[in-house]
Amino acid sequence: MHRLLADTKSIEGGEPVLSSAAMRHLKVVRPKEGETIELFDGRGAWREFAWRGGALHPAGDRRFLPRGGRRELALFACVTKGSRWDWTVEKATELGVARIVPVISCRTIVRIAPAERAAKRERWTRVAEEAARQSDAKWLPDVMEPVDFPRALEMFAECEGYVGALVTPRPPDFLSALKSSPCGGEARPLAVFVGPEGDFTPGELAALLKVATPVSFGSTILRAETAAIYGAGVLKAFLDSEEL
Repeated sequence: MHRLLADTKSIEGGEPVLSSAAMRHLKVVRPKEGETIELFDGRGAWREFAWRGGALHPAGDRRFLPRGGRRELALFACVTKGSRWDWTVEKATELGVARIVPVISCRTIVRIAPAERAAKRERWTRVAEEAARQSDAKWLPDVMEPVDFPRALEMFAECEGYVGALVTPRPPDFLSALKSSPCGGEARPLAVFVGPEGDFTPGELAALLKVATPVSFGSTILRAETAAIYGAGVLKAFLDSEEL
């Protein structure tokens, strides 16, 4: 079934108004007469429509799925080069990350001027929208504008945070640390912070370790974008197991 992102009013009403991007997608896929197409708003609501006479007509009731779990999942990651960051946003969306925070740290290779950050967010939001459409996700993540490390640290301190770090003694593996967490019934977001290609500076790591639990990401050295999705995947697996 084809899926298209639409505004909430279009899903609730009988005559949906599609964005230019959704209209272009329809022209590409060329739905057959009577074919079912799902519209979703990225906020948990969706509805099936039938393609008849060159237009969409309601073919079912509006449905809604609350954002899963008692805690949100957040990814704080230093921006990587080129398409690698798009890939990170795409895969984090597929995993159900609720908030993606792009970070500019001291050693981040990609430098984004403040005046360019809103436009970057718009682009990455479109990447997330396409990933949600393809993966049957009902919720879009909040992809934030890039923030400098000090601001990211303030936001991260509000979460139950974990950071992949090479410290002595060797920290526990990520999943073991999550399972032994004393957080109990706290509803704070569950977050992981991943550094840039050149790693954190000693000062950044020291600041992170004041508010986060250091963990191991395994026995091999992961690229920055791989580490981000590894961390998000472990968090997702842990949250899913809590719901069973």
